[in-house]
Amino acid sequence: MLNPQPGLYIDGHWLSGSELLSVINPATEAPLATVAGGDESSVEHAVQSAKSAFPAWSQTSGAERGALLRKIVSAVQGHRERLIELQSRNNGKPLFEAAIDVDDVIATFDYYAGLAEALDAKQDSAVPLPSDDFVARLRREPCGVVALIVPWNFPMVTTAWKLAPALAAGCCVVLKPSEVTPLPELELAEVIAQCGLPDGVFNLVCGTGLAVGAPLAAHPDVAKISFTGSNAVGVQVMQRAAETVKGVSLELGGKSSLLVLADADLDLAVELAMGGGFFNAGQMCSATSRVLVADELADAFLQKLKARAEAIRVADPFDPDVEMGALVNQAQYQRVVGHIARGIQVGARLVCGGERPADLPRGYFLRPTVFTAVPLDSALWREEIFGPVLCVRSFATEAEAIALANDSEFGLVASVVSADADTADRVANALHAGLVWVNAPQVIFPQTAWGGYKQSSIGRELGPWGLQAFQEIKHVIRSV
Repeated sequence: MLNPQPGLYIDGHWLSGSELLSVINPATEAPLATVAGGDESSVEHAVQSAKSAFPAWSQTSGAERGALLRKIVSAVQGHRERLIELQSRNNGKPLFEAAIDVDDVIATFDYYAGLAEALDAKQDSAVPLPSDDFVARLRREPCGVVALIVPWNFPMVTTAWKLAPALAAGCCVVLKPSEVTPLPELELAEVIAQCGLPDGVFNLVCGTGLAVGAPLAAHPDVAKISFTGSNAVGVQVMQRAAETVKGVSLELGGKSSLLVLADADLDLAVELAMGGGFFNAGQMCSATSRVLVADELADAFLQKLKARAEAIRVADPFDPDVEMGALVNQAQYQRVVGHIARGIQVGARLVCGGERPADLPRGYFLRPTVFTAVPLDSALWREEIFGPVLCVRSFATEAEAIALANDSEFGLVASVVSADADTADRVANALHAGLVWVNAPQVIFPQTAWGGYKQSSIGRELGPWGLQAFQEIKHVIRSV
């Protein structure tokens, strides 16, 4: 048994909880660490710490908060290599993907530092009124103590997307990282702890959803909860939050489409399909796992996609030639393999992949998988697989492609490939999705909103909307 490392950071101190969490290396199946996480009493301690710190922190200027966020930016830059290493080791993703993650963290904190610094000039701004007998001013105030619950597929990234705007707004935070991937989050917390935030402003409680997430969502002193994860758990979070009528932001699932139109560059379309399906081993809510291809390109596209998928190098995340790493744990591996097996049972045609690479007897590795002839009512087509599985289907008309793409309970993202800008924009405008890429990989900028339609999201992250999610609006009207 590895010596447990503290899994609680509360009121400026590292503490050990009573709940022991075993952390596994998904590439080797070997133990990485044991983390002493929290329970309901730890949640109570953390929330009260944040509540005590809120009056003073909420009165700091935007400039002061921005300066502290810039210290976090510099500190993360200084620990970049260590954070990359932990991200790969705990999550199973290749080093080059982990580097993208850490750079995203840096960019996000930097962006919200700028928004924080701009808040002071906007505070108490005048509001035009139709009467000369009154004047009004607008204030943007932090909403209070906020609980942030983040997933395992992008540790640190989803944390930064929530934590940076929450701190910029003047909120005090209790963060619950995933119990599956706590190590990079704990290292990030250690970095943040050295940047001069007042005690109680930032708190972290590792633990399971039942032991930590549920009491956080239900706590009456939590004003807002921001959750990223599965739809099933998101529903539970919303139900618990409703008991105390607190604010809720949810980033949930996706079943997104890549539309390859008749005039598309075939090689570009294949590369975008590869990235949209196999980056992070497909463990993305934004995975474009439905690939819709114009009839006249379908055969050539599928041939090229099969060759490219079969050539991808699945290997240990630290292998210099790795293109795709491991799934995050045994449960996720078995879940994806089960989806593949059920897809075959209902008549979908397996084009390639679907099994463990022969040279990797240990670790949660799976070859990139491509299906065609997938029934439209099957789980393979309709449910979020969260693994390296693509379903390819042809279409005859633009209208058919749009209808197939929109026929989903989700609406997070989509991609369009077309040589004609007007056609691409027309299709993008018709898709029920919060973000559409045109002839582009899945690049995400802190300046643009993240979130989707239907059951994919409630609210938006990133951009100014991410900051607004942690602010209350107050108008003060005075008689003159």
